[in-house]
Order: sequence, then C-alpha cells, then structure tokens
Amino acid sequence: MARASWEQYFMNIAKEVASRSTCDRKHVGALIVRDKTILSTGYNGSIRGMPHCDDVGHMIEDGHCVATIHAETNAILQAAKNGVMIDKSEVYITASPCWPCFKMLANAGIKKIYYGEFYRDERIFDVAKRIGIELIHIPVEQKEL
Repeated sequence: MARASWEQYFMNIAKEVASRSTCDRKHVGALIVRDKTILSTGYNGSIRGMPHCDDVGHMIEDGHCVATIHAETNAILQAAKNGVMIDKSEVYITASPCWPCFKMLANAGIKKIYYGEFYRDERIFDVAKRIGIELIHIPVEQKEL
C-alpha cells in the first residue's frame, strides 16, 4: 500500500470527521490544519443541547435544513472556544464551502481550502482568486469494504 500524501491523509481524516454528522441530508467534515498539525475539526450538526435532525427531523426553509451548523463553522467555533489561532491555516472539507461558510473561512484567515466534492456555489472560485485563497479539489477516496 502506498503512503498517502499529506493532502490525502488530511482529506481522509475530514471524511472520518464527517461520519459524526447528525444531519442525514449531507454528511460534511472539516479539518483545520497548519504546518501539518491538526488545529480543529467540525462536522455539520445541531446547536449544542438541541436535538439532532437524525432524531427529530429537519427544519427546512427554502430547501435547506436550517437547524444545523455547517462543518466549517463548527471547526472555526471549536478553535475559538479552545483559544486556538487559525490565521494562515488550511482547511480540508469533504464538500466545497457554501457562500456564508466561505466568507467566514476567508475572514478567519484561511489561506487554502481543499475540498472533496463541489457543493452549490460557484461564487467562491472568483472571490477566492481575487483575495488570494487557493481552492484545491481533492477527491475523497472511498474505503474498500
């Protein structure tokens, strides 16, 4: 078995993080990394203390579940809660960020966004280029059973 690149290694971990997701509409995992060190993780799920979509159903508005906090946001919040600086770091996400999450990642100082699959919003590509954020597609490998 060939040794995984750092990028594939971290994307594989992001995929594992996604397995904790509590919204079955889409399981997404995020991993914030700097200097090959994991700083924070997040997955999409409900507000702490609130019931999970998997248990009570979804709160759908305009075709989106609004009960969940996205993986990228949870990773940023986890870092903030624990006093971890994420400026000039990278993020590995199993799906490309939605527009609101992209804006948060940019303002948090993320310099590279690795994503597994494209998810919805083309605006991120133009804006990333304009503000100097690298967007890099890394397919999420499927585990053999």
